[in-house]
Amino acid sequence: MTLVLRTTTRTTEPAPALPVLPTGTDPLLQLQAETRPADGPGAIRCVGHSRELALGGIPVMCSACRARRDWLLINHGRNVWVRCRCGNQWLEPEISRADFDALVGGPHGTTYPSVEAGLAALGFDGAFAGIYLE
Repeated sequence: MTLVLRTTTRTTEPAPALPVLPTGTDPLLQLQAETRPADGPGAIRCVGHSRELALGGIPVMCSACRARRDWLLINHGRNVWVRCRCGNQWLEPEISRADFDALVGGPHGTTYPSVEAGLAALGFDGAFAGIYLE
């Protein structure tokens, strides 16, 4: 699967900020908050996760190179993908947008002109395939 950054020349008004709701409130409001774009239409956010990742107590392992750590988590809308340094990527339904937001340290980050440029700059474009060290 390849993420494609969609750009537009239209300017849009920022969505009004919704109040932060405690967990367990109206599921429709929770869904609306999860599907709201982070920084505008088509925003794709990434965060590195250098440690091992366990989902439901089961450690995550790359099916291509069998790596167990050093992931890139990619968020677009309500979906989160896990990407390995070898270039293998998959949609992970166990990670919600709220989980992703908890991993993001702050509002500041680096903006790249395209998804491919960002993946290359972060070293997740497959250039390191086959050199995973224990």
